[in-house]
Amino acid sequence: MKVTLATGNKGKLAEFQQLLSNLNLDVIPQSDFDIPEAIENGLSFVENALIKARHAARLTGLPAIADDSGLEVDALNGAPGIYSARFSGENATDDKNNLRLLSLLQDTPEEQRTARFQCILVYLRHPEDPTPLICQGTWEGRIAFKPEGENGFGYDPLFYVPELNCTSAQLDKEQKNNISHRGKAMAELLKQLS
Repeated sequence: MKVTLATGNKGKLAEFQQLLSNLNLDVIPQSDFDIPEAIENGLSFVENALIKARHAARLTGLPAIADDSGLEVDALNGAPGIYSARFSGENATDDKNNLRLLSLLQDTPEEQRTARFQCILVYLRHPEDPTPLICQGTWEGRIAFKPEGENGFGYDPLFYVPELNCTSAQLDKEQKNNISHRGKAMAELLKQLS
């Protein structure tokens, strides 16, 4: 069965392709169809994931999987949240977003740097699917004082995993996929799809 993956994010795409490799699905990124990114104007991870999935399903004619994910920092009242990818402004990059986060937390002590990654995954059979599959994964951690590690993308160099005593960017792909927010949401989706 063919399914479109509603993302243009190369980091997410690589993670999804690895996570979905055991399924009998032909996963095609929406970029292969040369369609524009959806306008994410929802007010929650769920709304944005649904917007992206409906957009991809409508323009490709295929079932669609979409995610919306981000970082919630308790000391920042849940920010950057749904604005994680564009936290540092219109021309945001991973480096700029990480620098802004560190700047906002510069006077925050370690015990108050609690944070979590959230991931909402949506599967739609068609654009008007009235009963989409919606799965959530959460990954608890803290924000480190400086970036460490070369793997991953986004906030991975700053997301410290206390039980492993390292940042997400210091984990290999397989380790990360076994414990991450996206890995947990995907495990739930795979369970529901089967």
